Amino acid sequence: MTIQRFETGPRMSQAVVHGNTVYLAGIVANKTAGDSVSKQTQEVLSIIDGHLAKAGTDKSKLLAATIYLTDMKTFADMNAAWDAWVSAGNTPARATVEVKLAAPQYNVEIMVTAAR
Repeated sequence: MTIQRFETGPRMSQAVVHGNTVYLAGIVANKTAGDSVSKQTQEVLSIIDGHLAKAGTDKSKLLAATIYLTDMKTFADMNAAWDAWVSAGNTPARATVEVKLAAPQYNVEIMVTAAR
């Protein structure tokens, strides 16, 4: 089986495809960094859509998601954005945890795995 890597840097790749499985790195907001968790989640999900498309899949084929929040008090706001985005009937296995992220302007980071 071949391995494809997308947007590869010295430390990580944004997406890796092995067989028919697509693994995305943890995605944070770029343009809305420092804004509300709702706005950041919407941007992150949009970025995820783009990475999945480059890898030949889409959100209807999500297998798993891990969501990192800096404050669980924002769980409902993140979920509102997630629920508006996720493919109905195709929801992935999911975990959400509270963490300290790499930089203080990030409130949410999402990592997904999908089938092709």
